[in-house]
Amino acid sequence: MFLRIALFLLIGLGSAGFAIVGWLGLHSASPAAEAAAAPRNRMVLVAARQLNAGSLLKPDDLIGAEVTDDDPKPGAWSDTQVGRSELVGAMIRRSLAPREVIMPTDVMRPGDHGFLAAVLGAGERAISVGVDAVSGNSGLIWPGDHVDLILTQALDASFAPPGRRIAGETVLHNVRVIAIDQDLVRGGGNSAKENNTNRTVTLEVSPVEAERVSVAVRLGKLSLVVVSADQASENSPSAPVAVSDSITWGGDVSHALRQGGNDRGTIRVFQGPSDSKEFHF
Repeated sequence: MFLRIALFLLIGLGSAGFAIVGWLGLHSASPAAEAAAAPRNRMVLVAARQLNAGSLLKPDDLIGAEVTDDDPKPGAWSDTQVGRSELVGAMIRRSLAPREVIMPTDVMRPGDHGFLAAVLGAGERAISVGVDAVSGNSGLIWPGDHVDLILTQALDASFAPPGRRIAGETVLHNVRVIAIDQDLVRGGGNSAKENNTNRTVTLEVSPVEAERVSVAVRLGKLSLVVVSADQASENSPSAPVAVSDSITWGGDVSHALRQGGNDRGTIRVFQGPSDSKEFHF
């Protein structure tokens, strides 16, 4: 009798144990099932503000926003350092509203076929000039700025007064900088590139202005001068910009050169068709 009671107790305890194990298994699996069923979120890059078609993306044009499996936005750039660096400098192909997700079809990136031609205004040309850190305003000029292009040249005229042997003139006025080296926006390059002493500046010009630049690079040294934002906005990109014919001579800048040219005289004596001498007094 005692053995039968003990057997029933053991069977009851075993059944209770199996029930407890089953209950724990069901409840421990519930959080995992809920996590699997919950939508997964990820951060993608969106427009920080209204972005107009044709503009180039700058670092502050991009912010991160959260998307879920319900609206995954396949192909959108993840909000990572790599994703941001890939988008900076890209051209917007259509206007984007604030916080609109940027998709691959919305942009054209540097290196894409036809990118530079798409950046240029109608009928405009792109031409590059070499400048050093000083004549390029030591890194203070950035893509999107408007500049004047000034030519300074030393004239090969030993017979001219000293004050008339160096001349400076404005070759182009109020032209847009498209790129500095290979960067099309501020912040698109690295510090090593920005510390280069020699830089290449690409300008947006008309066909006639392109010819002027091609001649100017052979004549002397080129310098860039930043145009104020108010003046830059006054001129339509497609409108021709008048260039003054005025010339600044060395004597206009240096009193010493001017005095030297006025106080000294020169006599050239010819002793045959190919022999001549100069006497200064």
